[in-house]
Parts: sequence; structure tokens; C-alpha cells
Amino acid sequence: MDERRVGRSVRALRLRLGLRQVDVARRASVPQSTVSLVERGRISRLQVATVRAVAEAVGGEWEIGIRWRGADLDRLVDARHATLVSVTKLRLEDAGWAVHPEVTYSVFGERGSVDLLAWHPASATALVVEAKTALGSLEETLRRHDAKARLAPRIAAERFGLRAAVVGRLLVMPEAATPRRQVARADTVLRGVYPLRGVAMRRWLAHPVGPASGLVFLSPSVPGDGHHRRRASSRASTARAAREDARGPSSNGADAR
Repeated sequence: MDERRVGRSVRALRLRLGLRQVDVARRASVPQSTVSLVERGRISRLQVATVRAVAEAVGGEWEIGIRWRGADLDRLVDARHATLVSVTKLRLEDAGWAVHPEVTYSVFGERGSVDLLAWHPASATALVVEAKTALGSLEETLRRHDAKARLAPRIAAERFGLRAAVVGRLLVMPEAATPRRQVARADTVLRGVYPLRGVAMRRWLAHPVGPASGLVFLSPSVPGDGHHRRRASSRASTARAAREDARGPSSNGADAR
């Protein structure tokens, strides 16, 4: 990030609007000295939210980017997200949901895609699932999830011929220290939007009754590892035991003798 360029950009936008530093400070709810620091490119000592507020006060947007080995970073980030989506899909299928990944839509001029659109046949419930490896813009995350949930009945009907009687929302984040800290910092807001957590949300997923909105943390293990290997092993053991019971003791040579 070129801090001096950020400062020059803020100053250029301020002058374009005919504003003084004190005017920008008032709009951003910061001291005038902070605006001065930003314009001089001394933003390393400021909080991210403060610099963003100053940029927005002059009609700009401040985005932070990370570069690493060209496009390899995009593939790395996408892989983490894809893994989280895959794990979520398997868990929902275990609970009896039919799950459709990456459902694109264009409704009333609104376009986008849903990470997972899940359907519970017994209750005619549509579940709009968003998977986030990290919380970026909280406002944007909530706004988009809300829009997708609002459009879910139309999307389910047009794409899959489903008539949803109930719509639920689920935000999934990886079970890790950083995502938990991010959720904890924004807990007041998130609790209002996603009141169900942990066990309570899992109970609803197992037996959905009425609308629900919740947040869960899932271990981002690669599908087929851990839980699913143990589950497959358990199924295999059960199947072997059933076959042995069906054969009975007479099928065993030693017992026959």
C-alpha cells in the first residue's frame, strides 16, 4: 500500500468538493489533525476504521489489499472458502437437507450467487447459507445475506421448482481463533441478526420448525477427513456385523465343527 498516494488521493477529493480539512473532520467524526495525518500519508499510526471514515467523507472508498505470488493468493483464498463450503454441504446433507452449491440468480435487477441453497423437504424450508473465512465489511455481509434470504423463495421456485414455506439463514465461519475474535468484536450486531448459535442452531438444522437465523463455526477439514472417515468406518463395521449376524454361527467352520 502506497501511503503517500492514499494521502494525495484524499486531498484531491477534498479539494474537488471544495471542503476544508475541518469540514472533512466533522463529516468523519475525527479531529482535524487526523485528516491532516491522512493527507500527509501518515496512516500507519491510525486505525483502519479511521482512515476509511476519512476516505468516505470525501466520497472515496479505502480498500486494503494483500499481494502474494501474483494470482496464487486468489487461489489460496478460494481454496479455503471452497473447503468450508464443502464441509458445510456435507454436514447439511447428513442432517437431511438437499443442498445446491453456487446458485446464481438475477431477480428484479439484483444479481449474485448463493454459496449454498439448502432444501428441507419435510418442512418445505429453504436455507440460505453464506460461508465466510473472515468477516470483512460487516455491513456488506449482512446486507447481501439479507437480500439473498429475501429472494430465496423466488430463486428456489425458478431454479428448482420448489415452493418454500419457510426461509432460514445460516452464516458459517471456520473454527479458528481469528474468526472467533472477529465475531466476538461484532457480537452485539451479529446477535441481533443471527441469534441462534452452536447447539441451538444445530438442533434447528436437524428439525427445522419455523424460520431461523444463526451462526456456526465449523472445522475446515478437507471433506473425507476426520468425522467423515470415522463415519464411513462406522458404517462399514455395522455392515460387517449385520452380514455376520445374517450368516449365523453355522456359517463359521470352527463353530460348525
